[in-house]
Amino acid sequence: MAKECKWILKEPSDPAKVNRLSAEVGIDKVLADLLVKRGVETFEQARAFFRPNLSNLHDPFLMKDMDIAVERLHDAISRGEKILVYGDYDVDGTTAVALVFSFIQRFTSKVDFYIPDRYDEGYGVSYKGIDFAAENGFKLIITLDCGIKAIDKVNYAREKGIDVIICDHHLPEDSLPSAVAVLDPKREDCNYPFDDLSGCGVGFKLVQAYASRFGVPFESLIPLLDLLVVSISSDLVTMVGENRVLAHFGLKQLNENPCEGLLAMITLSNLEPGHISIDDIVFKIGPRINAAGRMESGRLAVELLKATDARTAMDIGRKINENNNERKNIDREITQEALEMVQAGDCLAHENVTIVYNPKWSKGVVGIVASRLVEAYYKPTVVLTKSNGFVTGSARSVSGFDLYEAIDSCADLLENFGGHVYAAGLTLKEENLDEFARRMDAFISGKIKSEMLVPIVDVDARLGFSQITPKFFRILKQFQPFGPGNNNPIFVTENVYDSGSGRKVGAGGIHLKLDLIQESQPYHQIPAIAFNMSEYFDYIREGNPFDVCYAIVENYYRGNSSIQLRIRDMREREDII
Repeated sequence: MAKECKWILKEPSDPAKVNRLSAEVGIDKVLADLLVKRGVETFEQARAFFRPNLSNLHDPFLMKDMDIAVERLHDAISRGEKILVYGDYDVDGTTAVALVFSFIQRFTSKVDFYIPDRYDEGYGVSYKGIDFAAENGFKLIITLDCGIKAIDKVNYAREKGIDVIICDHHLPEDSLPSAVAVLDPKREDCNYPFDDLSGCGVGFKLVQAYASRFGVPFESLIPLLDLLVVSISSDLVTMVGENRVLAHFGLKQLNENPCEGLLAMITLSNLEPGHISIDDIVFKIGPRINAAGRMESGRLAVELLKATDARTAMDIGRKINENNNERKNIDREITQEALEMVQAGDCLAHENVTIVYNPKWSKGVVGIVASRLVEAYYKPTVVLTKSNGFVTGSARSVSGFDLYEAIDSCADLLENFGGHVYAAGLTLKEENLDEFARRMDAFISGKIKSEMLVPIVDVDARLGFSQITPKFFRILKQFQPFGPGNNNPIFVTENVYDSGSGRKVGAGGIHLKLDLIQESQPYHQIPAIAFNMSEYFDYIREGNPFDVCYAIVENYYRGNSSIQLRIRDMREREDII
């Protein structure tokens, strides 16, 4: 059972702005309030928000070093040099490699790709990868979703006569690698207008720039956007600005004409073609692609995503699906072991941070397990195992706490580390483990606030069930694609009860399927699904009232579409906001 959440109802927007926008656009004031909260205050801004346009994409040459990168790539193609597209083994990296590889392959056959082995080489550019390039005569390496910190590796490549173009979106260090070009919108000296592209997004800007410079029609790039929306969704970059435009058209491509590899994933995920959502990518497609790198090799994911015939794609897709089933089994086993360790106090730290270590755990799933422990205990968490003689693992944080800063404070104990505010990876020697745990606990103790240790549900507005009309939902759907920065709105409705048809569903009966009625509006019954909330079943079955906070979603099943509430949290009636 997850830790109890605190509900925080957001302050309403300026009533004058809401009323004006509601009248101008002809929409419910609740929806107008949601728009104002997103910075949309006029009819023109609303039209731009509801109708994303590819003409709103930024000029790729605004990115620092883009002109140099494009010229070097063109030189390589013109001279017949061998080009190696090099990317990370996760969804962002493998989609980026597939996208850039597929584009370059239009102009030269002298292109190959390289995905490092998670277990043998680890994250990022590796000496082994550069040796592979040198031994096979590659003159240009294009890194995707990695490389921004690979100062020594880039120097090593240069010594071997290999140029490097870096396409990355992670935060750079104080100094940059001496690559031919470093494309990263987070560079301090880069004035690109949008700095939260995914790694695949930076790769797309490179091919967009190349197409622009050398007369390749932009329309020929649109089929690549299905790969890009998978990256944007899975890497949890903000769904605003350029990402929202790219994701909108990527979803369109994914639903109307996906590449063979993604069509195989859609089929194997038992999804309905033509009705794929961001959630479907995050929870079904993305984890399957990730499973290749976790359980076997990220190369398999790229082979899938660049496949051009259905049979090949489905054959590879089945292997990846098996990888995913294996990953889920291992994930469940290790999560259970980790939970038991914490409950027994058999962990390296548990006061301010949860740190667990087992040298036998699979390196490929420790990040997932860390996320599960955060769900259970809602503390910054580090899950560690052993690989290639080193302790290695993944860290996950809670909302509002910069875990990367905490790990950085222990940099002298680490062999390497990298990541973001809320997610990071690290490697250290076993003899430094106890000191690392002690210092992490002490650092976090001095920084974290008690309110950060309670999960928050940000509620956008109160809503009566009678307000959830087909028109309301039709307009709400146009807020999509949802993601960080443009989350699916969360509403709260108080004093509701089940009509009497509520039941437990799912394996082991861990979910609830309900038909809800609001006390004050008894004629508006609405179906709801509550994942992992079966502990409320007896209370609900007895006819007791409760409050719910939820997102409104479309339930598409066997050709029929209906409105459904996806419950985020519920509480017994005496616990009100």
